Amino acid sequence: MCARFASIETEAVAAAENGCATWSDARLVQECVRGNEEAWAGLIDKYKRLIFSIPMKYRLSSDEANDIFQGVCLELLTELPKLRKPEALPKWIIQVTAHKCLRQKRHNQRMEHSEDGEEQFDSAVSPVAEEIVREVQEEHSVGMAITTMPPRCRQLIQLLFFEEPARPYKEIAEQLGIATGSIGFIRMRCLEKLRKKLSETGFR
Repeated sequence: MCARFASIETEAVAAAENGCATWSDARLVQECVRGNEEAWAGLIDKYKRLIFSIPMKYRLSSDEANDIFQGVCLELLTELPKLRKPEALPKWIIQVTAHKCLRQKRHNQRMEHSEDGEEQFDSAVSPVAEEIVREVQEEHSVGMAITTMPPRCRQLIQLLFFEEPARPYKEIAEQLGIATGSIGFIRMRCLEKLRKKLSETGFR
């Protein structure tokens, strides 16, 4: 567990507290296919941080990230009616976004080599791309699992692992209304619950 999951977990919690974003992916997809604009907005709001996190890992520019985001949204709108398993939506989004990022990265490399008068290509990009996809999938799985936990566990994990700089136990205890000495025990129980939830989803 580390701070790299913070943005995904925070976004997921925020989405879970707003309107149709509390719907399951299956319901969101169904309503989007029916032309429900509110469902479409909820779907995009739920996954926009996930989409934008991938260009960041590829170290692409803000303009490139925005272009990729628009491209993914357009492809998502087109492909939703063909999606047979809504539970596979996050994985589909990650793979499509990563593919577009990889293509942009390769384009940037070609442009750089062209300016240098060379026609070389960094073959190391592909293994890196595979690692990025794996990392993003893990982050998303952890973030989603955290949102399903009881409110106190969810808040404690947020305060302990996602706050920068780290906050003193006394301050965390005061915010949660618990004894400072009980944080360690509660943390252990919450992390065990999180491990079980992740295990249920096949996370390794």
